[in-house]
Amino acid sequence: MYFTLISILIIIDQAIKWISRTKLTKFESYPVIDGFFHFTYVENRGAAFGMLQNKTWFFVLITFVVVGYMIYFTKKNKNIDKKLTFVLSIITAGAIGNLIDRIWLGFVVDMFDFRGIWQFVFNFADICVVVGGILLIFLIIKDKEILEKI
Repeated sequence: MYFTLISILIIIDQAIKWISRTKLTKFESYPVIDGFFHFTYVENRGAAFGMLQNKTWFFVLITFVVVGYMIYFTKKNKNIDKKLTFVLSIITAGAIGNLIDRIWLGFVVDMFDFRGIWQFVFNFADICVVVGGILLIFLIIKDKEILEKI
């Protein structure tokens, strides 16, 4: 794993969340581009799109298992493709960013609010997981052998 990349992405995520928690009150919204992009403070006690509300410890356990497997996988497979390691590192950073919130706060802080395009508020860690997931799909499509290694 690229622990420097993971650390940098987690720091960015936590910094944005800290700013949101300290500068906005719950459900307060600050327009960056009025009517299009707002910072809106939301406490998400569920998973993606607010599903499975108040199952914090379930998500903590699942995240530990998934992140643990990704770290184990990359350590076990020393000759792993660097692109795959990069992508898994991005996903790991996002997972850990939201894990920190769940353990420390009991909820995940969301703040990016694209009105009229997307009805859900999300955060930087979510972006890491989604972008990493999309890149992983592209890698698998490009090189079917990667799927066999996972």
